[in-house]
Amino acid sequence: MELILIRHSLPVRRVVEVGIADPELSETGIQQAERIAEYLANEKIEFMYTSPLKRSLQTAEPLAEKLGLKPVVVDDIAEYDRDSSEYIPIEELRATKHPRWQKMLDGEWDAPHETIDQFKSRVVGAIESIIENHRSSTVAVVCHGAVINHYLASILGIATVRGFFYPNYGSIHRVFASRKGPRSLMTLNESADRI
Repeated sequence: MELILIRHSLPVRRVVEVGIADPELSETGIQQAERIAEYLANEKIEFMYTSPLKRSLQTAEPLAEKLGLKPVVVDDIAEYDRDSSEYIPIEELRATKHPRWQKMLDGEWDAPHETIDQFKSRVVGAIESIIENHRSSTVAVVCHGAVINHYLASILGIATVRGFFYPNYGSIHRVFASRKGPRSLMTLNESADRI
């Protein structure tokens, strides 16, 4: 089967004093989501899944509409920062030398509600369950940077805390999953912006 992992498009920056940030897409992010839909419209995608976070749901909408599919929400493919009171795009963290950027560079895990091992187990288990349920299909999964990073690291046998690469906003990553078990990375950081 072919698994198409899609990182959500660019969200707005959101910092709240109380509650969970869970930002929606920025104007740029909305345009990226539309380009993803155009780019993948002719693929034979039979099923779609998405994280419950707004940035993933909104990224999935245009593609689901083009394909006539209703995405299934899977809680276990939500990002590790799902309960955070802030979302600052990584480019801003890097440009402003935000303390969270340095923590990421140092390989520190920044999720108060689950350990790195719990996160990896959750996301790998969820994605493998999707694969198991669709052994002969092409499936799109709209999720998050760390989810993609840790799933791909697991199939490549790379031990990592912060990930081994940077999945761009709106990027597409393809995996071939054999019925007999092997997983093969087909593309990494494919971009709909090239259409």
